[in-house]
Amino acid sequence: MFQPNMFDSHHHLLDLGHKSPENELDLIRDDEYESKSGTDIMEAPSGDDQDPNQRPKKKRYHRHTQHQIQEMESFFKECPHPDDKQRKELGRRLGLEPLQIKFWFQNKRTQMKAQHERHENTQLRSDNDKLRAENVRYKEALSNATCPNCGGPAAIGEMSFDEQHLRIENARLREEIDRISGIAAKYVGKPMLTYPHLSPGASRSLDLGVGNFGSHASISAGEIYGAADLLRSVSGPSDSEKPMIIELAVAAMEELFRMAQTGEPLWIPGTGNSAETLNEEEYMRTFPRGIGPKPLGLKSEASRESTVVIMNHINLVEILMDANQWSSVFSSIVSRAMTLEILSTGVAGNYNGALQVMTAEFQVPSPLVPTRENYFVRYCKHHSDGIWAVVDVSLDNLRPTSISRCRRRPSGCLIQELPNGYSKVTWVEHVEVDDRAVHSIYKTLVNSGLAFGARRWVATLDRQCERLASVMANNITAGEAGVISSPEGRKSMLKLAERMVISFCTGVGASTAHTWTTLSGSGADDVRVMTRKSIDDPGRPPGIVLSAATSFWLPVPPKRVFDFLRDENSRSEWDILSNGGLVQEMAHIANGRDPGNSVSLLRVNSSNSSQSNMLILQESCTDSTGSYVIYAPVDIVAMNVVLSGGDPDYVALLPSGFAILPNGPSNQAGEIPEVGSGGSLLTVAFQILVDSVPTAKLSLGSVATVNSLIKCTVERIKGAIMAESA
Repeated sequence: MFQPNMFDSHHHLLDLGHKSPENELDLIRDDEYESKSGTDIMEAPSGDDQDPNQRPKKKRYHRHTQHQIQEMESFFKECPHPDDKQRKELGRRLGLEPLQIKFWFQNKRTQMKAQHERHENTQLRSDNDKLRAENVRYKEALSNATCPNCGGPAAIGEMSFDEQHLRIENARLREEIDRISGIAAKYVGKPMLTYPHLSPGASRSLDLGVGNFGSHASISAGEIYGAADLLRSVSGPSDSEKPMIIELAVAAMEELFRMAQTGEPLWIPGTGNSAETLNEEEYMRTFPRGIGPKPLGLKSEASRESTVVIMNHINLVEILMDANQWSSVFSSIVSRAMTLEILSTGVAGNYNGALQVMTAEFQVPSPLVPTRENYFVRYCKHHSDGIWAVVDVSLDNLRPTSISRCRRRPSGCLIQELPNGYSKVTWVEHVEVDDRAVHSIYKTLVNSGLAFGARRWVATLDRQCERLASVMANNITAGEAGVISSPEGRKSMLKLAERMVISFCTGVGASTAHTWTTLSGSGADDVRVMTRKSIDDPGRPPGIVLSAATSFWLPVPPKRVFDFLRDENSRSEWDILSNGGLVQEMAHIANGRDPGNSVSLLRVNSSNSSQSNMLILQESCTDSTGSYVIYAPVDIVAMNVVLSGGDPDYVALLPSGFAILPNGPSNQAGEIPEVGSGGSLLTVAFQILVDSVPTAKLSLGSVATVNSLIKCTVERIKGAIMAESA
């Protein structure tokens, strides 16, 4: 509201050693005009000038009128330091002397400065109290330090600085656990129960134009896809397990830091375009403890990747530490996520030191690749050199009876702040997994590390950051054809498209939350179906929804498949539901550097009168690890509301679409492919409302119709693409 110079100190009334002519005039006239509370002015001769034989004159007070005060207050907001000309003009307008105006403004500035200083003092006092309390806590922690060798008391000089820091951190985290457990026990009368709940900040919007990430992404137990066995069966840690979890998290953080920053011999550089590989023998020598040796039947996957993204480090940390935002931004990789228990919320109002136990399910967008379920602790730390780190490590060894097909060794990312709102992200993925259930056509992709590795995480993050940046873009040319120039309309349409993409991604993989049924045979391109009921969900039409999906291989590059499927001019070649009608793009929002990253609104001009006004919302996106074309028919009236900036949450959507992945490395040994080389793995998935009554029985005729629809679509795509490439 006020500029800093507003609070400049004016000490000329006290500084008698350096008087300017104007200052001297001020001192003379001070005897004639004195102000009270910035509104009253009093005139009186000084005591030295009074004649003792003369009756003293009565002091004359001048109180400003309410109108004069309001006018001067208003002028003060615009200009707290008026010059002579402005004072004369304001005095003429208000019927006051310029000197009266001058004194009023001086008093007002002094008053504002005093208020500001009082506020600063209060803030500093509060900060001082916090620092004093923290200092006491650190002293207590240090006084209880033990020798790592003998377990006895240790003098500070016997421990390294890093060890001191880790022990202080451990003590602080234990205090946090005790405090939270004590509060819980006080209210429920027994040890803390663990309920599935959102991580800190879940209700806060990532205010970058798209709205609240994850408002539709949190998949809770008993959600529409069915019983969430993973999320129900895994409970939070017991009190006796929490100290072990803290120690494991601190050790994992140290390991992540070294894994992200160390080169040879830990990481063996690749040749040409091939990725670097982890030297497992060197790894076991460097990190002998951790979560223990690799179990029989599991194989190791390790990868590391860096990139610069257009998002500041604070927002990146918030996304990673909030299960809703994390599963939304990475919806193509994270099919479900839940925070089971928060052991620490961090300190100083941010996520530094935040510690939470989570469960998540990671996927490839195809029913042919089983998901990877993990029960892990996530730990966030702000390092002194301006780097934030977020690390995950599995907690499977706390439950020795559970049999895990996948466990995460320390994995996560380092985030380094860069100028202008950018960040450098270094991602490390290190898992041990049993992937024998992966279908043969996806084996090469999974074995290459491209399906679940660091490169896919980094590429997805980069694309999503570009998407967010595009929402905030103000340099949209209003005259450009097909572009929505209204910021509100852009925001609503992108938010609707985001929900459509999340809904598609969470339903296309082989999640344990829903079960696919194979219609016939055992071939790779068989159609798999599942049904679910949609009830009381404003974002989906009510009734019985039949989902169908199939995956198959195409001997053409992924980029060609992607360009063919996203082009509205070629849509009539494969889209049976458009009945061969002309498809025209009505609106277009570019949301990334690649022209393939965009959201479009399409109109189908069909000869069928019932479909003549059909609209299709479509989002296409691509990066170096995969591409998507996702679409859903939408109601014209509802879309008009969205385009005018209305709430998109009440637009009913049933998304269908395509996931296009590269077919693993190309013929060159060890090379990780870019989109555009080698063959393609295409997943086609439809969602059809087969009955608008949720209690109705699914008919075999409906299943046969959907089966026929998807098989016909696949044949058309194969025919058109093969003919085009011939």
